[in-house]
Order: sequence, then structure tokens, then C-alpha cells
Amino acid sequence: MKLRLVLSGLALALLALYLANASWMARPQGRLTILAHRGVSQTFPHDGVDDATCTATRIRTPTHGFLENTLPSMRRAFELGADVVEIDVHPTTDGEFVVFHDWTVDCRTDGKGPTRKKTLAELRALDIGYGYTADGGKTYPFRGKGHGPMPTLAEVLAAFPAGRFMINVKSNDPAEGEALARYVARTAPGTEPRLVVFGGWKPVERVRAVNPQLRAFHKGQFKDCMVGYLATGWFGRVPDECRGTMVFVPQKQGWLLWGWPNRFLVRMQKAGAEVYIAGDAQLTGRQSLHGLDDPERAKKIPRGWKGGVSTDRVELIGPVLKP
Repeated sequence: MKLRLVLSGLALALLALYLANASWMARPQGRLTILAHRGVSQTFPHDGVDDATCTATRIRTPTHGFLENTLPSMRRAFELGADVVEIDVHPTTDGEFVVFHDWTVDCRTDGKGPTRKKTLAELRALDIGYGYTADGGKTYPFRGKGHGPMPTLAEVLAAFPAGRFMINVKSNDPAEGEALARYVARTAPGTEPRLVVFGGWKPVERVRAVNPQLRAFHKGQFKDCMVGYLATGWFGRVPDECRGTMVFVPQKQGWLLWGWPNRFLVRMQKAGAEVYIAGDAQLTGRQSLHGLDDPERAKKIPRGWKGGVSTDRVELIGPVLKP
């Protein structure tokens, strides 16, 4: 009799756990959104890449003429169905913020030196397509092709008045976070609701303190969010670290999350977090999370998914998810 009571209690507990996390019982709100990493860009193999790698010298054979972090690239990304474009920013010595990926200009341009050690005029004079090659330096298909000057963040926000952007701060300097928060408030007031800032915890904390209207989260916050949810999500608790963030879930690991996909998405939506399905995680060497770039894999996202999809190849994924 005692054993029967124990087994019955265990069965009821398992049933309650199942019902609490049943995906089919949840009804997420909204619609599918696409986050385009760097806009439409020239992609490259990620194997062997570290912080010192010049990725412009290892691009795949170009299939289009767009370069990352440029106005034409962003415009094309939105045309292809992107709802959010991820961009990278650096401060200049004369108080601007330019949209450019690398810490130095050596790799992609015909200049030399740290990006943040130059004036806006110096950066404007560079050929931003100078360093790209797909054949080991035999040809440089983007040199002198007039992709436009390196844009400022203010120009980007003015060019796309309805566009949403994820702004990646490339340093962990708190002064840079403060300068960015003041820059947005000064040059693009009212744009804060369509922006989210991502970076190291020091600049993110200053962004939040100086301009509370700007949503911001740091890299460690995402990890803490996922670890906390795996530990407590079984009874519906969403950790504080998840609130107001952007959560990226590798496509193949989604099943590990309590209530995946719909119940998990509803919980995150109620916590003010955006959920994006991404590609594979690289856990050795330079740890990173790649975009979902294979059209066949994009077709396998959960049916009726009302969260986001993060991609490095919006020119391939956009037409599949938003034909």
C-alpha cells in the first residue's frame, strides 16, 4: 500500500510537471521576426577564427555586392525581411560614433591603426572595401567600388526611421557606454524604443544609468539567464537575468529548455525578453554562436513560431521565412 501511494504521488507530480511545461497549451503573441547580423555581408568560414584573424581576407566567393555595416547593406537587409539589424559601433576622437566592426581599420580598409583613435574625417577618407579577398589576395573585388563612407550611428538611425537595431559596443570601457547613451539622446532623441545595446557589463551599466530609456544587456547576463532557467524553469520561474534581454537559443539545443518552444516563449515574452533561434554554438577556441544560415534548417524551426530567428545570411533566410 505504501509503495502504491508513493508511485501514485510520483505519477501525479510528473503529470503536474508535464502540464506546467506543455508547449501545446501555450499561445505566444506577436509574429516571427528576423535579426540580420551586420546586415547583408560577405561571409566567411568560422573555423580557426580568433580575435586576431582578418576575416576580410577569407571571405567566400561573393554572391552579392554588399559589405557589412554600410547603409546599402542595412537597406537590403530590411528589404529582405529583417526586422532588426545588428551593427557594431566605435567612438571617434571628435565625439562621433561610427558603424564599423573591427577594433582597427587595418583588415578591411586601406588605413592603419585603431578605429577609435581616429577622427570622423580620417575614417571617412578610407576605402572600406579595400581588404576583402576570396582567393588569397589574387583579386580584391570590392576595392574602389564606392560603397559609401563609413556611416555614423546618427546617420543610420535617420536613414531608417522605422528600423530596429541591436548596437554592439566593442569595448568594456564604462566611459564608452556613457558616451553612447548621451550620444543617442543628443543626436537621435526618441529612437530609444527601437534600440537595444549589447556589450560588456561595464559599458552596459553606464548606458542603463545615463539613459534608462535605452534597453541594454551584457554578455554574462545571457549565460546567467540560461543557467538560471534550466535550474528553475521547470516550475515556471524566469530568472531576473532574463528580463528585458535578447535570448539566443541554438536550434539543436532548444529541446533542453523547459516548455520549449511555446511555453518557453510565452514565459520570456512576459518577462520582456525577445527569443531568437540561432545556428550552432562553437564551444571550443573562440566561443561564439553563429546565425541560422541554412535555408533547409530554417524550414525546420517550430511550426507557427512567433519569436525571432538570428542569421548571418538574411539574403538566404529572409525569402524562406518571409517569402
